[in-house]
Amino acid sequence: EAINYMKQKGVQPQAWAPFAEGKNDIFSNPILSEIGKKYGKSVGQVILRWSIQRGVVALAKSVRKERMAENINVFDFELSAEDMTKNSHSRHGQKPHHQPLRPQCGGMAGKPCIMYGR
Repeated sequence: EAINYMKQKGVQPQAWAPFAEGKNDIFSNPILSEIGKKYGKSVGQVILRWSIQRGVVALAKSVRKERMAENINVFDFELSAEDMTKNSHSRHGQKPHHQPLRPQCGGMAGKPCIMYGR
């Protein structure tokens, strides 16, 4: 997996668009909604927690104060191994793929990055 490779090389994985810019109806994904209900969290919080538990720095952008507060409120729960797997398979209907050196995902010379289904 690309994330493990990055960690071995001392590169910190980052999710520059952990919510996939709201595309593919990510916030109404039934699997993510089910996981969120289980923990009393929003789909966005489930996505952020999933990234954090995988060791990925999630850079969530918002201009709304209530969303900013929601986005930071992800350290009071932990997803189970089963929910981590469900989340992995539900992300945008696609598995993550490695796209090295893409400027829009922050790649620098010789440094890989992770993008989800664009």
